[in-house]
Amino acid sequence: MSTVSPLKERIGRYGIWSIGLRAEDPSRRGELAEAAVELEELGFGAVWLGGSSAAPHAVPLLEATDRLTVGTSIQSIWQYDAETSAASFAEVDAAHPGRFVLGLGVSHAKLADQYRRPYSALVTYLDALDSAGVPADRRVLAALGPKTLELARDRAAGAVPYLVTPEHTARARGILGAGPLLAPELKVVLETDPSRARSLARDTLAMYLALPNYTNNFLRHGFTEDDLADGGSDRLVDAVFAWGDDSRVRDRINTFHEAGADHVALQIVTDAQGDTLPREEWRRLASLLG
Repeated sequence: MSTVSPLKERIGRYGIWSIGLRAEDPSRRGELAEAAVELEELGFGAVWLGGSSAAPHAVPLLEATDRLTVGTSIQSIWQYDAETSAASFAEVDAAHPGRFVLGLGVSHAKLADQYRRPYSALVTYLDALDSAGVPADRRVLAALGPKTLELARDRAAGAVPYLVTPEHTARARGILGAGPLLAPELKVVLETDPSRARSLARDTLAMYLALPNYTNNFLRHGFTEDDLADGGSDRLVDAVFAWGDDSRVRDRINTFHEAGADHVALQIVTDAQGDTLPREEWRRLASLLG
C-alpha cells in the first residue's frame, strides 16, 4: 500500500490498550460500555483490545460510543480462520462503518499448537482476507521483524508493534515509510518509587521473557542475554515501560512520537487483576497528556 493511512487522523496520538475491555462475560457489558464512553470523553482516539481478540469483542464498546475506534491487538491467525474473520469484520463494519480495525498477528509457538512457518501463514491469511473483501487499509499487523514490517507496509494500513522501544519505533518507521500507521504499545506504571515501579513492571514482563519472538527482538536491538535474565535488567525495564511522575511518564511517551510513532497505545500496569479496569489511572493519564 504505502499511501497515507486514514487511520492516523481518525485515532489521533493516544489510545488505550486493555485486556479488561475485551471481557466476554455478558454481565460486564454495562461496565465496559460506561468505561468506553469515558475514554472517548477523555480524548483517547482508540481502544486496542488485548489478548487474542476478535471483531465481536469490539461490539459493546462501539455500540456505546460515537467516535471511538476499536481495534484488536491482536487477533491470532491461528485461533480465528480468515473466512470467519472476514465475515465478522463485515458484520461489525456494516453496523459501525469505519470504526473497527482488524489487528492481526502470528502469536507465539508456545501459545499456538499450529504454529508453523508464521510469515508464510500470515501472507496466506492476508490473501484470503483480500479474496473476502476485507480492505487492506482497515487491518494492521503486530510486526516486530523487518519482513513483517514490510508486509505491514505493503499489505495493511500499518503496524501495531507490542513491547518495543523507541529504537525499534525508529527502525520500524524507516521500513514503513511516512505513509503507513505506526502505533506501538507502551506499558505505563504510575508509580514514582523506582523499586516499586520496576517490581510491578517485572511482574508483567515475566511472561514475555519466555517468548522468543520478543526476546529475539530485544537482542536485535542491542540488549544482551544478561538484560533478559532475572526478570529483566533495569535497562530493559526502563526501555519498555514508562514509569515515574507525570512529567517523566509524559516525556517517555513523547520519545516514541519523536522516534516516528503516529499513535501510542498505552497500557496501564497495576497490581490489580487483569480484568480490572484502571479507570482512575486512565483519568490521570489523560490529564498528564493534556
